Amino acid sequence: MPGRNILKEDVAESYYHIYARGVNKQKIFLDDADFSYFLSLLKRYLSHENTKTSRGVEFLKLFDNIQLLAYCLMSNHFHLLVFQVNEKTMTRLMRGVMSAYSMYFNRKYRRTGHVFESSYRASRISSEQYLIHISRYIHLNPKNWRNYRYSSLSSYLDGVSRDWLVIDRIRDLHTSSDQYLAFLQDYETQRDALEIIKHEIADRL
Repeated sequence: MPGRNILKEDVAESYYHIYARGVNKQKIFLDDADFSYFLSLLKRYLSHENTKTSRGVEFLKLFDNIQLLAYCLMSNHFHLLVFQVNEKTMTRLMRGVMSAYSMYFNRKYRRTGHVFESSYRASRISSEQYLIHISRYIHLNPKNWRNYRYSSLSSYLDGVSRDWLVIDRIRDLHTSSDQYLAFLQDYETQRDALEIIKHEIADRL
């Protein structure tokens, strides 16, 4: 039987929590350059800037069909929160990003074989309560979450702008950046609400 959330509900106009981890729970990001390269792949597909291959061919652009709302890259896994405008776009984005990153990783570290444990997993966000709390779950993954470099939190709190990251859908659920920060800090008293997310995730990462 396939693992939960491997078989995706591919629905237009829907929010999804996407996640994947390294094969055998091994690290997929070994240095700062690895984190940066993965983010550059997201930017490649979601930025409005035209980017081309070494042969001068423009990369596929998906920003009209899917929006990245939040992310966090950890040493052996990653989380993305997206809004899929048109069906099947999530698959196109993740196939492109994960394939390119696997080639980069294997070439850099002179290895072969799978980098990720399986195809990405995706949980369709089926309730407003789940949507409200999922960005907090993602942003609180690192122990040093307030100053962690490889999450989208700085855009939510410090106004760091990226044209490939769309924060309005989540930010507008909160009255201000300070209120969102208080929402993150209130984790201990809101533990029960976060159980919604744990129920949706196939395996602990």
